[in-house]
Amino acid sequence: MQGSKFMHYVASNLAREVNRLTGWSGPVFQNRYSMVVVTDEEAAQVERFKYVLAQGCKENLVARARDWPGVSSVRALLDGEALTGHWVDRTQEYAARLQGKETDPRQFASPEVLVLSPLPCWQHLSTEIYRARVAGLVDQFEREAAAERARTGIEVLGARAVLAQHPHHRPARVAKSPAPLVHAASKAARRAFYEVYRRFATAFREASEKLRQGDRSASFPAGSFPPALPFVPG
Repeated sequence: MQGSKFMHYVASNLAREVNRLTGWSGPVFQNRYSMVVVTDEEAAQVERFKYVLAQGCKENLVARARDWPGVSSVRALLDGEALTGHWVDRTQEYAARLQGKETDPRQFASPEVLVLSPLPCWQHLSTEIYRARVAGLVDQFEREAAAERARTGIEVLGARAVLAQHPHHRPARVAKSPAPLVHAASKAARRAFYEVYRRFATAFREASEKLRQGDRSASFPAGSFPPALPFVPG
């Protein structure tokens, strides 16, 4: 539930800011947010962590993770660089405009620092060891990307060319694959998740059927979104 509320808040506010900066209107994101569970296995968590850190590098947009010109957690994780930004209170800005005041977004901005929590399976490590392990992952995917470029002859686009891209630019071909229900490192963990999900789905369907038959005391499983009750005309 917390993840759903958080992503709704982030995505909706981000979309408004993008539309404000670009002059666009309407939806910004093509699809709704979909969260995929990652198991408690260290290998599964580290693999997902590596995948996130490698964004931009594995697509050959930049050669090194530190070269990415946009927002990135790599420098914060490797160098201890603070991830800082500013939150603009659009509510106060709107109220000021209604009163006929000339507004400057900077007067409604307050500094914000994003604090990164450690990977759950590594949260017991010291700061030095944690940073060394992250550096090892970064070095690994940078080497893998360089080896793949050497094999295929693909060249790095580069940070300057990335910034020069038009926001409406779209690749001629986009690789798509269905998202899995879970990211797991072993078949046993994957089977265990599928069994839990099967019991959850069964309980939800049984409760839905009771509700359709008029039983408003039907108990839905925790973490689910029960269907709305039927409309009752006046």
